[in-house]
Amino acid sequence: MLWEKKLAQWSAAVRDRANLPARLTLWDGQSYDFGNFSGPSVTLHVKSPAALSLMLQPTLDNLGEAYVKSKIDIEGKLSDVIDIAYGLAKTSIDKQGGALQNMARYFAHTKSSDKKSIQYHYDVSNEFYQQWLDANMVYSCAYFENGEEDLATAQLKKIDHILTKIDLRPGQTLLDIGCGWGALVISAAQKFGARCVGVTLSQNQFDLATERVKAAGLEDRIEIRLQDYRDVTGQFDRITSVGMFEHVGRKNLPAYFKHVRELLADDGVVMNHGITSSDPEGGGVSYGGGDFIDRYVFPNGELPHISLALQAMQQGGLEAFDIENLRRHYAQTLRYWSDSYEANSDKLRTMVDEEKFRIWRVYLAGCAYAFENDDVAIYQIVGRKAGRAAKTLPWSRRYIYDGTSALNAG
Repeated sequence: MLWEKKLAQWSAAVRDRANLPARLTLWDGQSYDFGNFSGPSVTLHVKSPAALSLMLQPTLDNLGEAYVKSKIDIEGKLSDVIDIAYGLAKTSIDKQGGALQNMARYFAHTKSSDKKSIQYHYDVSNEFYQQWLDANMVYSCAYFENGEEDLATAQLKKIDHILTKIDLRPGQTLLDIGCGWGALVISAAQKFGARCVGVTLSQNQFDLATERVKAAGLEDRIEIRLQDYRDVTGQFDRITSVGMFEHVGRKNLPAYFKHVRELLADDGVVMNHGITSSDPEGGGVSYGGGDFIDRYVFPNGELPHISLALQAMQQGGLEAFDIENLRRHYAQTLRYWSDSYEANSDKLRTMVDEEKFRIWRVYLAGCAYAFENDDVAIYQIVGRKAGRAAKTLPWSRRYIYDGTSALNAG
């Protein structure tokens, strides 16, 4: 049969180019090896001929679709599975990809579409996220100061790291754009004495964050809003945005930062913590991974290169004065999340259908690989209104680590 010939040719080409410790088995018992080994680390079980068109063009998007749609089952350690998926993708396509998808996303960011996309991702259920996040439900890159912290400790250190970076002081006002389940604003009020507003487009996040603020007795210091950042008005001494600007869209970044500037007090400080592409052309996650994430995980998400993020900040009237790459930290964070997801897989399968379970399983493990291998990065950028005197800048970054106030000291 034609497909048998194609499979034989394809598996031989993979053996020659990559020599992967993986085996493909078919519904009828036939098998094809992708390398020379005594036993495969990973076995891909193709359940019907319907999956062959996806397997013969093994982009991360196609492989991901075959898995989440249960057209294939996979046997092997999850980290090995991800290694094999990338290995197969690299043998068949160049690193860039998804250009047409990126073009389609370019014009997709309206208030209604952004709200729909956010709710698709975050409103799975609070209980679902509680199974694999830390107790405070911090859904963003942690900060492993020494590299040996557990996840809960590293997430608290991340929040402290951010709030110290922006030199948050008692009585100041803080706006947290994309506040999640409220961990940052609660810490800002409790530990730093700030008055906070947190905004989110997720109903589930809004509900739980509001409950947590009330339980902490901080209703007089924290307001949680179900609100688009574009509708926020007023002035704030400090502004944080953690894991949110990926949803803004590259085209809209200058306007996003311009609005942040309008909300920022003249001597205020802003911190943007967000994922970026490692591709200077802004191609997003390579080998088709970005297309999979767009379809199944983060609809309409776009990752700019750090250079574009900095350019957009300047276009929006903000000066960046501190930039930190946390890629190693996010690789570690995602490994914790993925391991926790695996450990709680039986419970998670009762909360969502099989497709959703598989989407999140492969997404978390795949992202850990992407951050580990410089496919994507993540930066914290601290900025302020452009055009201010140089003497108002700190001399060094020491204040971040010893906790002394150094901003606006001129």
